[in-house]
Amino acid sequence: MTMDEVITVLSMQEEILQFSHFTNEDAWELGMMLVAESRRRGLDCAVSIRRNNGYAVFKYAGNTTNLNNDRWMDRTFNTVRTLEKSSLLVYSELQKNEETMVDIALDPKEFSCMGGGFPVRVEEVGVVGAIMVTNQNHYINHDIIVKTLGRYLHIDEVPRIRML
Repeated sequence: MTMDEVITVLSMQEEILQFSHFTNEDAWELGMMLVAESRRRGLDCAVSIRRNNGYAVFKYAGNTTNLNNDRWMDRTFNTVRTLEKSSLLVYSELQKNEETMVDIALDPKEFSCMGGGFPVRVEEVGVVGAIMVTNQNHYINHDIIVKTLGRYLHIDEVPRIRML
């Protein structure tokens, strides 16, 4: 896939994968599904679902994760909350435009632009939080989120990037 095609697919994912509402109970159920999807793939991960104010409504740390994973999720959360886009979309746009985070005024100590962060977008409301998955290749982290969100939201056909 070309970078333009990747960006198109990532934008479509964000348009399609929207909630009609989002509660702490939704976060619990979705978080458990994210962990289950990771395990189904034979992978270990860390997962965090946070509201825009930073409040973690779901958090899981697999046995092979550590404090670095938690710090990475903090930086990824900052990216999703600030730009209201998935971190993989931001990464892809930077790659396409041959820019760095500094070029778009993001401090690499506070922000991360790699896959694994996805906005929690509620229809007719906007972005209310973020989902983060870490401990794998950043395309795999993103794919775990997208596949699980599609299942959770009962959306049969979610376009996926073919870099996996």
